[in-house]
Amino acid sequence: MELQFLGTGAGVPSRGRNVSSIALKLLDERNEVWLFDCGEGTQQQILKTNIRPRKIAKIFITHMHGDHIFGLPGLLSSRSFQSGENLTIYGPVGIKDYVLMSLRLSHSRLNYHIDFHEIKEDGVIFEDTTFKVIAQSLDHTIATYGYRIIEKDLPGQLLIEKVKEANIPAGPVYAQLKQGRVVTLDDGRTFNGKDFIAPVRKGRIVTILGDTRQTKSLETLAKDADVLVHESTFSKDEAKMAHNYFHSTSAQAAQLAKRMNVQQLILTHISARYVGNLAYQLQKEAQAIFPQSRLVWDLDLIPVQLKEEG
Repeated sequence: MELQFLGTGAGVPSRGRNVSSIALKLLDERNEVWLFDCGEGTQQQILKTNIRPRKIAKIFITHMHGDHIFGLPGLLSSRSFQSGENLTIYGPVGIKDYVLMSLRLSHSRLNYHIDFHEIKEDGVIFEDTTFKVIAQSLDHTIATYGYRIIEKDLPGQLLIEKVKEANIPAGPVYAQLKQGRVVTLDDGRTFNGKDFIAPVRKGRIVTILGDTRQTKSLETLAKDADVLVHESTFSKDEAKMAHNYFHSTSAQAAQLAKRMNVQQLILTHISARYVGNLAYQLQKEAQAIFPQSRLVWDLDLIPVQLKEEG
């Protein structure tokens, strides 16, 4: 599981940052990529990565401001030329009309189906045997959502060294042991597979927020997250401006991460005013409160590791 930041800027593109888009790469887990927001130029950014648009199975839109959605029509159209399969788009009410009208007026025809899921209330918007996604309202100038992506707990791995110590010969019996079954070998020895399986591994939690002021709902979304992706549009000295414009500061993001037992805080959605050392000042402000804070740039890749992996 990896996060790749295709656009880390706020409002308008700049020389150093494209506008908002984040790819959650679940290639090992599901052979899929999930996209969060799709600002203008997102498909150009994808060309600089190893992401294949046909692997994008789900797109989650936080809100309907242009810097988060203007890249959708182009990406969806180009995907038709790349053997794109059916996908699902989640987002606020209006996302379906926006996409379909853009495609209709541009006479664009897709060779795959889009399933739209417009969010009308907080709660679980997707769940299967491997993942659950929760959407919750944020505090912005228009309807905006944050997403909490929860990986289901993973079965314990087969303890190969322990199996070898028991002199169990390699072969199909390994698969049976991994399933926790009781097996009897040709020599008459019997083993319980449960004795050779490591404890269940806790699934990972990734929280990705849209533009927002600080609100109680952020705590529910962020609690115990392995990675929290939080906007950092303003510095700590601009808290009043951040509140007036329905945004957050780097210090506020860090305070939330510290309060909610987050493992790593990622700062994105950076105003074009912050270039060079000014941008890193946002990181320093956050790290003074929550040391595990990192400011990202376009195309940065962040692994989301299982706790057993450190």
